[in-house]
Amino acid sequence: MKTSTQRFARLLPAVAAWALAGTALAQGVLVPQAPAAPPQDTLTRAATSVGIKRCLPAITRLATLTVQGSRGHDVLLDWDRKRPDEGPMFSLVGIQYPNAGVAASITAIPGDSGSCTVSAERISVAPFTCASVAEQELKNYKMTRLLPIYAVYTDDKEPTSSVSLIDSPPGCLVIRRYVEYGWRDPSAPAAAPASAAPAAPAGQAPKRR
Repeated sequence: MKTSTQRFARLLPAVAAWALAGTALAQGVLVPQAPAAPPQDTLTRAATSVGIKRCLPAITRLATLTVQGSRGHDVLLDWDRKRPDEGPMFSLVGIQYPNAGVAASITAIPGDSGSCTVSAERISVAPFTCASVAEQELKNYKMTRLLPIYAVYTDDKEPTSSVSLIDSPPGCLVIRRYVEYGWRDPSAPAAAPASAAPAAPAGQAPKRR
C-alpha cells in the first residue's frame, strides 16, 4: 500500500535544483499520517484565529506539506466574516527558499455532514524550458495541449492532480494542482448509528407511537 508521502512524491521533480526542497501536491496528501508536533505554519494559525474549525485538519495538512523545507512564508487570507466556520476560505501563501520563491494557493469549502472540498496549487518558475521540464519529470504523464504555450500533464493514477507547464522564456511556469471533494477528517470519531427500537415480544403487536 502506498503511503501518502509516496503518493504526493509522484509530482516531485527528480532533479529540482530550482525548487530546493519544495513539496509538490498530489492525491493522497490528506491520508492520515503519524502524529506530528503542533502545527507552526502561518496559514493554520491565521485560520484558527478567525474561527475556522471544520476544515482546519485539511488546511493544516496541506499547509504543512506546502511550506516544508522553506526558509520563511506568510499568508494572505480571505474568509466569510459572518460565517467563518461555514463559509469558504481562500488563501495565497508566499514561500521563500534559499534560492527560489514559490507561491501557493489553498482553498477549503465546508460541505454537508462535516465534509470539506479542498484544493491546493503550488506555483513556481523553473529556469529551464517547459519541454525539458516535461522530459525530465513527466515522462509517464498524459499531455493535453491547451495553447501553444500551455500544456497540462495528468496521471490516471492521480485523477484529481495535474501539472501545468506554461512557457515563459527563458523559463517555465510550473503549476501543480490538487483537488479533493468530500474530504473527511479520518481522525474524527465516526457518528454513532441511530439506535433501533426494541423488537416487540413474540405474538405481541408493536406499540403505536
